Amino acid sequence: MSTRLKVLSVFKTLHRTRMAVFKDDEKALSAARLKINEEFRKNKNERSEENIVKMIKMGSDVEVVLRETVLQMEHAGENRLLLRPRESLMLENVPYCDQPRKKS
Repeated sequence: MSTRLKVLSVFKTLHRTRMAVFKDDEKALSAARLKINEEFRKNKNERSEENIVKMIKMGSDVEVVLRETVLQMEHAGENRLLLRPRESLMLENVPYCDQPRKKS
């Protein structure tokens, strides 16, 4: 895939992830859109293939961090927050056990 297509792919993926992560939060959606567009616009005249590859990697890493670690919360009264996790973040809860089971 050409470098230009890779850059466009990362750009589109970041925006799709932004839409999923900040769903129903217009302020966060707008701020994330502005930041993504600003960073890509700032580096649009970059010609060094090495730097472009590094920036593509960074954009992909940012997308993974957004997708896997960001949770939405909203204020639900004084001293209370309502957590709205995405389906992809829901993992099976396996209890921790200090002592391993004995094999019989």
